[in-house]
Amino acid sequence: MAFLRAMMIGDVVGNPGLTVLEGVLPGLIKDYEADLVVVNGENAAEGFGLTESTLGRILAAGADVVTSGNHVWEKREFWPILDRERRILRPANYPQGNPGKGWVKLEKAGMSWLVVNLQGRELMTPLDCPFRTFDTIPASLDTELILVDFHAESTREKEALAYYLDGRVSLLSGTHTHVQTADERVLPQGTGYITDLGMTGVLEGIIGMDLRICLDRARNQVLYRMECAQGKGALQGIVATIDPRNGKTLGIQRINTRGTP
Repeated sequence: MAFLRAMMIGDVVGNPGLTVLEGVLPGLIKDYEADLVVVNGENAAEGFGLTESTLGRILAAGADVVTSGNHVWEKREFWPILDRERRILRPANYPQGNPGKGWVKLEKAGMSWLVVNLQGRELMTPLDCPFRTFDTIPASLDTELILVDFHAESTREKEALAYYLDGRVSLLSGTHTHVQTADERVLPQGTGYITDLGMTGVLEGIIGMDLRICLDRARNQVLYRMECAQGKGALQGIVATIDPRNGKTLGIQRINTRGTP
């Protein structure tokens, strides 16, 4: 059986991020022959949250599943869509009773895939334990092809969850910091890992946001309203080659369209 390729794309930040996603992602899917594409979209709506239209743009660009994080709750009018649209996820370890779901099982390329969205707790809002939450997902027993978006601040927590799940999931990619890390690797039991995918947006800003406003916030310690940086965007993420017989990652490669894909 031929190997599979899974692509995971870093946080889409505002309209500049959406524009580069629409312009670049379809070609990358074709060039890498990606079988499944996961995009983190939690910053797509002017940098904070999602709307129905921004979600539609991400899906139309080629995403099979859209993950999120703490900003998914920013637009209250989007909450019903979390219940209605199975392809958008919010972190699974938010308390029960919140809209939406944290994982989805789907068929793609003749295979069954599970995509899981989790959120960290270190230096973030305290939530249910992401380690124990993963263990409660029954569908994880039904397929070897499992991708995890772990939306977390702490590098330590990201690496800890990756080693906890090593050999149990195909791929664990960190999101949230918007800064792409250079530590992509395959862990000892076959799980592909990167601490942070980076972002899809304007790299000449500060985490995709307006440079001047971010500097003023840092210098003055006043929470001025953040705005997305403007300019030419870049897309960052990874593509992993996976053995469909056992779900192990065989290789992982960073994507950064500002440099060499």
